[in-house]
Amino acid sequence: MALNDHISTAKNATMNFLRKLLYGFIGLVLFALVLSFLGTKIAYSEGDRAGVVSKFSRKGYIFKTYEGELNVGAQGQAGNMANNLWAFTVDSEDPAIVKRLEDAMLTGKRIRLHYEQRYLKFSWMGDTEYFITRADEAP
Repeated sequence: MALNDHISTAKNATMNFLRKLLYGFIGLVLFALVLSFLGTKIAYSEGDRAGVVSKFSRKGYIFKTYEGELNVGAQGQAGNMANNLWAFTVDSEDPAIVKRLEDAMLTGKRIRLHYEQRYLKFSWMGDTEYFITRADEAP
């Protein structure tokens, strides 16, 4: 009987250790998921850029995102017309933002884009870390 009690106690101790290890691993995975989610939603910086949209397209095989480039180079200056392209991703499929960007690209009018730069992004969220949240006509 003593040997069976010893084996039963060792078995229970091993099961308790494995259960605690599993709970710790699950907790660690959940913590990493929450941290990753918050990292994709928290803005590192935000601001505005103005220029002419030189490229705007919808990309992706499975997860479609809107990607574009804004020419923020020397506008209206003769001589040094160096292109300064700034790549961006549209934060959501907000039809108003998409329409403004498409219209601005077709007409060549300057546009002002408000963006958020995020700490973290996953590959299916877009190509850049700059996410457009608002688009207005530039003066």
